[in-house]
Amino acid sequence: MSLHRFQITKITKACVSLRLCALCIFITTAPTLDAAKHTNFLFFLVDDMGWADIGANGSTFHETPNIDRLAKSGMRFTQGYAAGSVCSPTRASIMTGRHPVRVDITDWIPGQSNRPANSLLHPEDRGHLPLEEVTIAEALKEHGYQTFFAGKWHLGDKGKWPTDQGFDINIGGHHRGSPPGGYYGPWSNPALKAKRKGEYLTERLTEESVKFLKEHDHAKPFLLYLSYYNIHTPIQAYKKHIDHYETKATKAFEGKTPSEPEHDGTNRLRQDNAALASMVAAVDDSVGTLLAELKKLKLDENTVVIFFSDNGGLSTLGRGRPGPGCNLPLRAGKGWLYEGGVREPTIIRAPGVTQPGSVSHKPMVSMDFFPTILELADLHLQPKLHTDGQSLVAQLKGDDSGQRTFYWHYPHYHGSAWKPGGSIRDGDWKLIEFYHYKKFELYNLANDPGERHNLAKAKPKKAKLLRAKLLAWQNQMRAKMPVPNPDYESKAKRPVQKQKTK
Repeated sequence: MSLHRFQITKITKACVSLRLCALCIFITTAPTLDAAKHTNFLFFLVDDMGWADIGANGSTFHETPNIDRLAKSGMRFTQGYAAGSVCSPTRASIMTGRHPVRVDITDWIPGQSNRPANSLLHPEDRGHLPLEEVTIAEALKEHGYQTFFAGKWHLGDKGKWPTDQGFDINIGGHHRGSPPGGYYGPWSNPALKAKRKGEYLTERLTEESVKFLKEHDHAKPFLLYLSYYNIHTPIQAYKKHIDHYETKATKAFEGKTPSEPEHDGTNRLRQDNAALASMVAAVDDSVGTLLAELKKLKLDENTVVIFFSDNGGLSTLGRGRPGPGCNLPLRAGKGWLYEGGVREPTIIRAPGVTQPGSVSHKPMVSMDFFPTILELADLHLQPKLHTDGQSLVAQLKGDDSGQRTFYWHYPHYHGSAWKPGGSIRDGDWKLIEFYHYKKFELYNLANDPGERHNLAKAKPKKAKLLRAKLLAWQNQMRAKMPVPNPDYESKAKRPVQKQKTK
């Protein structure tokens, strides 16, 4: 059955439940290619890893020798972007090649509830990736690919797990975003039972991935999608490496970790968290193990390797305390539309396409992975599916010409102290609109990648142009916007709580 016939079948099932069967129309079928001659794909997706968390991007406290070697063997993107500043939107964009607004997943699932303390009501979005969306796993599977998923899914509960969205195998993917029960067994993941007490989750996911590489049908190509729970909270030290980083931190740093205010939040200004560094090291170990296995099995010369993160590192929090990570020189972190929240460590090694040690400075975004994978697999592009993504193949070959425009829409409140807003990057210019604060900021990223110099007053025409362009895009996409909260209780109006005497 072709991709298009499969799409109709899938849409039909969804439409029946939604009473929308009239939309299910016949689409011309596409030819199935000889799968055995096609390229394999190994996709590493890390959770909450910031742009600055790897040595290849300048980290000196974190040590990532395997990831750094991957960068030297392929192409490193200095301006790779997630479509969202939190997990679920970006994950949906990778799966579909479509903007989070288009699939109506603009917040982590299920997101924060509306509260009287917030001046705006943020919109309700979907709690799952719709089954009628065609995923990259489905697109490849229809051409003979074996599809394997391990780790964090966070795109829907039972009935909408990876095996319902094109993956043959699912190891550990379910509705939760953080690892239930923590990183050490016995945990309470409904899709993966621990083998023994004290088993480390990332080691287990790596073992299962290696097992797939060894046992898959070698006459067929594969997509291995390893989606780490690391380095998401809870921050639990990886015992194998914690002593090293505690000693390193003790020798390197003195005094309290520096921080700075970020609107109503607090941002960490130094990478010095030993536990977090050990969790980064666990990812690096895993990457090294998988790359070594590819080489051992002689699969490395026909396997494209992609390394990415779903959002920036968690560096900014409310309640007067910073997050565990630091994204400097970028500003803020997870949840925020500053660069620290959306710029990601991005590496692609495509044998025969990328030059070892090459670097691309042209911006790309997570929707681009879908059409890029199709083209690298020598399959027809499907622009009606991956509507918001562009193939990166020319870029992978060294062509950095041309400019792009990206949009972010995060109209929700988040635990990082972020409040509803949206942003646009147009060439080197970036504008962030803060709906809660009723203001906007303008930056030139070529001169100021750390977004320290707000040019909104100095460049009013540019700010006006970008605000209009952002609004036009929101209207075109029918983006859901926050509205005034009729139950808002400002601090001034809240009843004073009498202090109890001891």
